[in-house]
Amino acid sequence: MRKTIVTQNAPQAIGPYSQAIQYGDFLFVSGQVPIDPSTGDVVAGDIEAQTDRVLKNIAAIIEAAGMSLQNVVKCTCFLKDMNDFASFNAVYENYFGKSLPARETVEVARLPKDVHVEVSAICGK
Repeated sequence: MRKTIVTQNAPQAIGPYSQAIQYGDFLFVSGQVPIDPSTGDVVAGDIEAQTDRVLKNIAAIIEAAGMSLQNVVKCTCFLKDMNDFASFNAVYENYFGKSLPARETVEVARLPKDVHVEVSAICGK
């Protein structure tokens, strides 16, 4: 019933956790930061560039589980600076369109590798 999801199309875990765990009809995607899986480096740039990479990473993990972004029912979003909220939302909305999942967005003091954004997701079939 429990299955670990791993893909080379998203960054490997930088700690003791899985990219995602599928449990029955649910998929729990660990928080993703803007690491380019082909280089292992943090994507340089502003909140828009980093958000784009984070959501590409999430999409790759979800696709490895046989789902799509349309299956996302909940996201948790962490921003280093809440002044980036509007810019973050502009990129985020491009990925989810009219099928917007439930979510919360919070400002945090620091994120892994000192990035601007981290997002986790829960999907359902």
